[in-house]
Amino acid sequence: MNCCYLCTVFWLELAGAVVGLIYLWLEYKASVWLWAANVVMPAIYIFVYAESGFYADMGINIYYLVASIYGWAMWRYHRNGKHQELPITRTPRKAIAPLAAVGAICWGAILFVLLRWTDSTVPYGDSFTTAASVVALYMLSRKYVEQWLVWFVVDVVCCWLYISKGLYPTAALYGLYALLAIFGYRRWVQMMKEQPSEDNDNSVDEDGTIQTA
Repeated sequence: MNCCYLCTVFWLELAGAVVGLIYLWLEYKASVWLWAANVVMPAIYIFVYAESGFYADMGINIYYLVASIYGWAMWRYHRNGKHQELPITRTPRKAIAPLAAVGAICWGAILFVLLRWTDSTVPYGDSFTTAASVVALYMLSRKYVEQWLVWFVVDVVCCWLYISKGLYPTAALYGLYALLAIFGYRRWVQMMKEQPSEDNDNSVDEDGTIQTA
């Protein structure tokens, strides 16, 4: 690889890290605009991950693009003729087992693909973080406060993986993600308690469906 090529990868990685920080700040504030940042960031990292052998992470960015559209729609719902933001809620108990099952199935399926058909340098860690990210992003789209806890685990594992591959700007970003995930969780819990009474009057079924009073 020539110096110009390596420089391009580095600056793209750095740009992705900057967009990632913007995304994290918007997520911390529970701003619907986080979904816009979540379209730009995957476009950058598709190239970075492809060149670094993180094939599962590269593939998950397609899911991120689709999920961002879904998340944008879910965070805005129609009630009484008005568009209102989806309230922050706890993850319904009935949804925990299915989410865990989906995560396990995705992990196994992605790991099989990486071991069988790719030369991935980190198949076990890459497949785990990808599968967990699938679950976490869905939880974010439903505004479940515990999505921060799943992201914390993903961020810690990713930080270690990226350090091992020499992707230091990205490793630093995910280290910061892990730290801020703790603050994000506490922030969302507080915001959930401080939501307007009209949101607090909503009940959430076990399947996560919002019921209005």
